[in-house]
Amino acid sequence: MTPVQTTKMSNFRWVICALLFLATTVNYMDRQVLSLTWKDFIALDFHWTDADYGTITGLFSLFYAIANLFSGKFIDWMGTKKGYLIAIFVWSTGAVMHAGCGWVAMNWEGYDSIEALRMVQAGSDAAVAIATISVWLFLSCRMILAVGESGNFPAAIKATAEYFPKKDRAFSTSIFNSGASVGALAAPATIPLLARAWGWEMAFVIIGVLGYVWMGLWMWLYEKPRKNKFVNQAELNYIEQDNDLAECQDREQVKEEKSIPFFQCFTYRQTWAFLVGKFMTDGVWWFFLFWAPAYFSDQYGYTSDSAMGIALIFTLYLIVTVVSIGGGYLPTYFVEKKGMNPYLGRMRAMLIFACFPVLGLLAQPLGAISAWWPAILIGLLGAGHQAWSANLFSTIGDMFPKSTIGTIVGLGTMTGGFGSMAINMGSGKFFTWAAAQGAGFQFFGFEGKPAAYMVVFCICAVAYLIGWCIMKTLVPKYKPIVVED
Repeated sequence: MTPVQTTKMSNFRWVICALLFLATTVNYMDRQVLSLTWKDFIALDFHWTDADYGTITGLFSLFYAIANLFSGKFIDWMGTKKGYLIAIFVWSTGAVMHAGCGWVAMNWEGYDSIEALRMVQAGSDAAVAIATISVWLFLSCRMILAVGESGNFPAAIKATAEYFPKKDRAFSTSIFNSGASVGALAAPATIPLLARAWGWEMAFVIIGVLGYVWMGLWMWLYEKPRKNKFVNQAELNYIEQDNDLAECQDREQVKEEKSIPFFQCFTYRQTWAFLVGKFMTDGVWWFFLFWAPAYFSDQYGYTSDSAMGIALIFTLYLIVTVVSIGGGYLPTYFVEKKGMNPYLGRMRAMLIFACFPVLGLLAQPLGAISAWWPAILIGLLGAGHQAWSANLFSTIGDMFPKSTIGTIVGLGTMTGGFGSMAINMGSGKFFTWAAAQGAGFQFFGFEGKPAAYMVVFCICAVAYLIGWCIMKTLVPKYKPIVVED
């Protein structure tokens, strides 16, 4: 029986959740600066094609995937506080470095100004040389950005497991994970305007500096719950309610859980279920994150810095933000009201969310009526993804010991990066090819590049249902992993 609390419980765990939310917001804003500036600003300077941009986004995803192979283990080794600080410092530095790519390309190719690069005849050998060197420069910066950003989710999930009991983790994860959509929401309202007012270079600098500000807040506020002066005993008891009563009575004697060796992680079906869930679905979110501004510019003529272009992207991510936050509550409802165990409740919720992306099949057809239809439907698709993702992450805390959470998250994010590389690099080359084919390539009544978009939308629409079916087959019921001493 839990002792009666006479002291009002502090709520500092929600302050930590807010910090995780802010870090994830900055993370996605840094990532989205390129997607909001390449089509209408950067491509004009460096003569990029869709294939060039697809190469950058695809290889960024590859860098991100490889970095995640190590980032989870790095966070487990360094600890949540130091590991997160290092991660955000690296990605913020990489973000700011993008601003120097134009200057380096200009001097490398022997031009006097960025304007001179832009004036080179399109399709000429000089234009190809400019495009090639600039792509490699941006890839270098994206690699640094990817290495740093790979630490965000392992650290955030580990912090969530440290500060929240199992029944609250999906909700808290959905809150900080919504930082992805809030970052994507804030980005179109600010970044194109910054690029138009001060140049695309300053957009990278200003957004990148936000990470350094966050580092100061994290150093001041974060410690593990038992050591944090802002967490009282009542809140500590609540946080650790999943522990045995003996542990609750004597916190000083709690032993560290034994960590699962790296290669042993691959022997569990629970690991493979998480990896499949990430591989099948992460690329869908990244595709729309990277390509949505170009889609509205290409298909409807609304540039990223136009009032209509900003409104469309803003509306898309507003829908994602508002709808997805409730995604963390649904499994709580299933657990508390329907009596399901946490895993079963999450899987039931994830099946519901897996149906949202099917709406993406209507985006292209209804786009013939108005560009608002794809914005709304893609927004609902993205909301389904974010709710799915919050619950998918929370299955790790249900199944694995805390000492191994960072490693599993890193592995899953790595496989998600591989899926993203495939869809982004493939889409860039596909769009360039389809545009050249024109009426020679048709699909579902569309031809040329619009037909290519329709193909990719179809893939995105069914990815979640396929992923859910495989996960359910691998782990049909709740089965936590117990590591023997």
